[in-house]
Amino acid sequence: MIPTREGKLTCAELIFDCKNKHGEGIFWNAINGLVWWTDIEGRTLWSFDPVTSRGQPYPMEDRVCCFAPRESGGLIVAFADRISLLDLDNGTEEKICDFEPDNPETRTNDGRTDRLGRFVVGGMNEVSGAANSSVIRIDGDLKVETLLEGVACANSICFTADGKTMYFADTPEREILAFDYGSKLSGRRVLASFEGEPGLPDGSCVDAEGGVWNAEWEGRRVVRVNPEGHIDTVIDMPVWKPTCCAFGGPNLDTLFITTSCLMSNEATLKREPNSGGLFAVKPGFNGLQDIPFCG
Repeated sequence: MIPTREGKLTCAELIFDCKNKHGEGIFWNAINGLVWWTDIEGRTLWSFDPVTSRGQPYPMEDRVCCFAPRESGGLIVAFADRISLLDLDNGTEEKICDFEPDNPETRTNDGRTDRLGRFVVGGMNEVSGAANSSVIRIDGDLKVETLLEGVACANSICFTADGKTMYFADTPEREILAFDYGSKLSGRRVLASFEGEPGLPDGSCVDAEGGVWNAEWEGRRVVRVNPEGHIDTVIDMPVWKPTCCAFGGPNLDTLFITTSCLMSNEATLKREPNSGGLFAVKPGFNGLQDIPFCG
């Protein structure tokens, strides 16, 4: 049974013990009624059926950092070093572009479709941590444009219901930012500071009331930031490293949460054996359906 906030249970519950090395990039696909996510370091895509509680792994040759369903079928996939169109059924891949081929230290990290179905994905420097990666956008014609540069670790990419605001976190800066979103990014402002929070801002999603839900990396919790920039809801996690969250289910009232056991020592894993699992909670809010990639 998934805990609900109405029942005064504010701790998410393990629903699938998938033992991911580094679960990330979760979303709800209303087309097939499945939750999808990636185990980046485990080089596996996963789907989960909340009705049957059955999960399905899809081993990959390369790391997948984030992805989204396509309107025409198949997936758009941000591999660590490239973005491609992928057909899981037959394994065919059509590369759209390389990601920062002149910088061997960076890879893709966080991404999501905007309200017009364009794929927005940001990168990270996984070697030195330098702020020299970027955020790009791919439209339905597979045109690639750069939205943001000087990024150390892109996270929290999500969009308001009207599509006019993009939220974003460069995780080491400990802030969730808001941008006016159109042909370019403008109007940069801080939605919420995570100074004093137990964790760092990782993956996010938006609810129907305009709140931003964020998984706090190494913070043991998922929080809701209201439109005024204040944390008004806290979902405790029984593991150290929540990574990303997404609303799903037929009514979009279940918050699904991926977790990681990356860089966790044996003592931590013994204390938290469910690290890397898929968790869920019904927090008393409804989410917004992500738009399939339009290309």
